[in-house]
Amino acid sequence: MNLALFDLDNTLLACDSDYEWGQFLVVRGVLERGEYEAQNAAFYEQYKAGTLDIHEFLGFALRPLAEHAPEDLTRLHAEFMDARIRPAMGAPARALVRRHLDAGDLCAVVTATNSFVTGPIAREFGVPNLVATEPERVGGRFTGRVAGTPCFREGKIERVDDWLAAQGRKLGDFASSAFYSDSHNDLPLLELVTQPVAVDPDEKLAAEARRRGWSVISLR
Repeated sequence: MNLALFDLDNTLLACDSDYEWGQFLVVRGVLERGEYEAQNAAFYEQYKAGTLDIHEFLGFALRPLAEHAPEDLTRLHAEFMDARIRPAMGAPARALVRRHLDAGDLCAVVTATNSFVTGPIAREFGVPNLVATEPERVGGRFTGRVAGTPCFREGKIERVDDWLAAQGRKLGDFASSAFYSDSHNDLPLLELVTQPVAVDPDEKLAAEARRRGWSVISLR
């Protein structure tokens, strides 16, 4: 069995689901446009630049989950899937996932975006495992805080290691381990797998992939 790990935002998806979730809530009138939209855009620019403080961002991104009942969030997410996500799930990305599943590989989406937003998306792609930032819940409701280590940069390595350890495995057990990502923020995990693949990469990752001779593909 081989291992196939997929980043989600701007990799399998032709959008950033975290950013789009915030924008969707603004359009639906759940969040005020002015301040939230500006902050959402600013954090997204920091992410692309590699300067994002993940804990500061999560304090912002998880707050709407704490302010609404779970049943309301579930209803909104179903609308979000139709409005923003399914149109960004291209046939090449679906085919890539299907090839790995058909080969019998152990597959997981590994994403910094929280599991409330990304769980239904991973299931829509048919990926059976999700390694994501976990929002804290108490009494069935979100608190607005993060539970455990955010699945971001080096945190992705820790979270993948923990996920594999729960199955009695480790990364080195796999003769072939692939990780698909668009972002230079994922260099720590890309450096550890046997098959790092840059997918429609940002400028920093594209340069690094050229320097190291990594595969570069497009799913657009």
